[in-house]
Amino acid sequence: MWTELKAPSLAEFEAMAHEAFERLPDRFRTMCEGVVIRVDDFPTEEVLDELEAESEFDLLGLFQGTGLPFQSQGDVARMPNMIWLYRRPILDYWAEHEETLGHIVRHVLIHEIGHHFGLSDGDMAAIEAAAD
Repeated sequence: MWTELKAPSLAEFEAMAHEAFERLPDRFRTMCEGVVIRVDDFPTEEVLDELEAESEFDLLGLFQGTGLPFQSQGDVARMPNMIWLYRRPILDYWAEHEETLGHIVRHVLIHEIGHHFGLSDGDMAAIEAAAD
């Protein structure tokens, strides 16, 4: 049976990310209204340069936008806040660790959403524990 297994496609990976999001605590998801979750194989060259990444495998996810603590009612219209999950670096990380792929996707998703809220690592760990 394992001989038929293959890495999830971009579409399958995006479905996995949205399923992980749906399993997060309701109050947390409600506050994420308007945040777009996207999946790509790798970050763009511009993102890698901006973050001074040494390799395209260095970044598992990224929050792009203006986090809630920095938004105000008087803000001009802007692009929606986005959370990017990078499939190939996540798959590479999965191959090197003892965690399930679903756990890694959820962890990266929560971490990137945490940037949206300006949460501490402790806050993110509590949300992850509540999602278990």
